[in-house]
Amino acid sequence: MTRVRLEVRAGGATRTVEPDGDVVRIGRSPASEISVEDRRIARHHASVLVKDDSATLEDAGSGYATAVLRGEARLVLGEKEPRTELLQGDVIALGDGGESGDAVLIGVFLDADLEPPRFVETRPLSVLPASAASAPRPDALLKTLGEVQRKVGAAEDLGGVLAAVADAVLELVPRATHATVVLRDDARPAEDAFVPMLTRVRGAGGKGASPPEPVRVARSVFRKVVRERAAVLAADAVSGELSSESMLGASIKSTIGVPLWRGEEILGVLQLDNRAAPAMFGAADVDVALVLAANASLAVSNARLIERLSHAEERLERENRFLKGRERARRGTEGEIVGKSAATAELLRQIAKVADTRVSVLIEGETGSGKELVASSLHYGSRRRERLFVAQNCAALPENLLESELFGHKRGAFTGATDDRKGLFEVADGGTLFLDEVTEMPLSLQAKLLRVLQEGEVRPVGATATKSVDVRIVAATNRNLEKEVAEGRFREDLYYRLKVFPLRVPPLRERREDVALLAAHFLSRYSAEMGKPVQGFSQTATELLAAYDWPGNVRELENEVQRLVIQAEPNGFVTDDLLSPKVRKVESSVASAGVAKGTLKEMMDQVERHFVAEALRLHGNNKTTAAKALGITREGLHKKLRQLGMS
Repeated sequence: MTRVRLEVRAGGATRTVEPDGDVVRIGRSPASEISVEDRRIARHHASVLVKDDSATLEDAGSGYATAVLRGEARLVLGEKEPRTELLQGDVIALGDGGESGDAVLIGVFLDADLEPPRFVETRPLSVLPASAASAPRPDALLKTLGEVQRKVGAAEDLGGVLAAVADAVLELVPRATHATVVLRDDARPAEDAFVPMLTRVRGAGGKGASPPEPVRVARSVFRKVVRERAAVLAADAVSGELSSESMLGASIKSTIGVPLWRGEEILGVLQLDNRAAPAMFGAADVDVALVLAANASLAVSNARLIERLSHAEERLERENRFLKGRERARRGTEGEIVGKSAATAELLRQIAKVADTRVSVLIEGETGSGKELVASSLHYGSRRRERLFVAQNCAALPENLLESELFGHKRGAFTGATDDRKGLFEVADGGTLFLDEVTEMPLSLQAKLLRVLQEGEVRPVGATATKSVDVRIVAATNRNLEKEVAEGRFREDLYYRLKVFPLRVPPLRERREDVALLAAHFLSRYSAEMGKPVQGFSQTATELLAAYDWPGNVRELENEVQRLVIQAEPNGFVTDDLLSPKVRKVESSVASAGVAKGTLKEMMDQVERHFVAEALRLHGNNKTTAAKALGITREGLHKKLRQLGMS
């Protein structure tokens, strides 16, 4: 509980009250803890309420005058403001004569175990640099000051700086027995923002040492320094008198509080105490402390800045490692582009040609065919691989959110924009930005995207200035972009900017040779992920997977294999009876085609020959129209004819 000492002066006499309870009643009533026989005092006039860390004066509403004198200010209590928190050094004035001093006066002192100080000198922050410059400079002092300043400057971190500053105080001010450094903690509430960080006590040989047990610090000193923005010289009183003459005449122990500052900002307080010898600090001691504080302020400011920068650098490095690790893990689990078919080999050749260039790439392909994996391969095959690869699905967000996500926004740009935010173009600066489903981007945003491609500049929402970025754009779509341009849903100028180098990702039905490899790849991944070993696929299951058309492409195959791992027995094989009904339906279709019995591949080859020959017959052997009817390209038809021995 906060210790309170109340010094009551009434009728020319002074007495001290140190209450034990948490309520101190004041009034004419004999039952009051402070009973005063005075006609200006009500029977129940006021109370002092003592809590864990504060004391509050509460007026009883008697109509008699109650005020608090705080420096030059006078706070009157009444119906509107019946209570106020008491601070160190406040004077409670009771009675109509409070303003002139002809009243009952009660001095308030908190933390009474360190007798509260009476301040005998203050120097405002505005004159501190001049005061420091005008300090006496005897040669011995200058030499010592130079040595301690060198030690402060040589400290490598904030803790070292604080210890060096506190030790320097004890070396420069012989009367000081304790040196405390108080710093502002911006994370704490303003009223409790200044926190004692380190105390050094004079030991053998006059050197400073860390005390074995915590040292109680007179908070009233540094609070006054902060509140009045001044350096102070203070002395403890041994009597109840409120005059500075009594303090000086009693040779009382004393305290100096000097702010550490940067411009108009107070960073902390350097506090010097004399707690042993009956000697009082003088103005020369304040001057020496100011000289030290002027340099210590810069050292503390720099150390805190370096500490914040180091923490920020560590945080950014951790975030960068996390993002790169997650991307490597993603690429490691999804793998490089898997496949040995001619279509896959051709795609890989095209990726290798364009990867290490600056040109924009447009990836075309059906949903689930692996367009993002192709974009990732472009990034990691380029010299941008050490920077970020950032992906955004343009269909996933409404227009206003997509604009903010891509270009960023300034604080207050719209409702909910409480802080500045970087857009993905800035995040991906130096790397690659992958825009999936780019045809879903509204026309208004297409114009801003065009500006980035043309000028290399972005303008955050709500900003007036642009920012330069170096980002490679890789876009993807599952639509016919030329048709979108013709129907006015996509800007023609943006179309030509994006389609500098188009890449087509073939659907899985055009590269059936890759199905078994992809299935084995996904089986290995999900077996490890679920901790459930599965030996592999049976021959029939493999043939059925290869025969299915996979309208959902690689994504559908991945989902099928993931379900199969769940279904399979540990250390068992994936058999055809575990396959989805839609995949097993292929087998019944082959049987109904009336082909000769054999392996599934032999039967499927017979079915394919039948349908290819029928398509060519119906279209007069026109391979272009026959390929269109079969749902494949002309090149795909030529390849199929060679595979089936029909060319």
